[in-house]
Amino acid sequence: MKALFAVFAALVVTGCATVDPNCPADARDLPLASLYGRWEARFDGLPAVSVVHLGKHPDYAGVRGTITRNADGGSAKPSVAQLAGDVDDEGALSIDESLDGRAISGNWAGTLQPRSCGREFRGTWRNAADESTHPFVLIKTDGLEGKR
Repeated sequence: MKALFAVFAALVVTGCATVDPNCPADARDLPLASLYGRWEARFDGLPAVSVVHLGKHPDYAGVRGTITRNADGGSAKPSVAQLAGDVDDEGALSIDESLDGRAISGNWAGTLQPRSCGREFRGTWRNAADESTHPFVLIKTDGLEGKR
């Protein structure tokens, strides 16, 4: 029994468990509302977790929201930037980020992860100030709203 449980746990951890047939295979198949809510963003090389809130964009079929980046060590005040984006024609999550509400300070390009049921994107964040790029993981942390 213990060995069977270990095999099952290994399958789940490696992503080889049965795929939910209701999970979209591509971000183009996600209902827009599934992007709404609270997400955690983790950037390669940075210990702090950032909090992303996304909701319906008032002007077009996309999302608008904020990202709050916690300062390392908690000594500095967290920074908040505005976000706006959508899922592009190739199925990538594409988000522009702005620190001042006018100029773009960063760009996100991510893909929906297989078997995540719309709850995980991975990709690259580009800092517009110095053109550096950083891998990111965006994971939905609130309820299952929008899940098919």
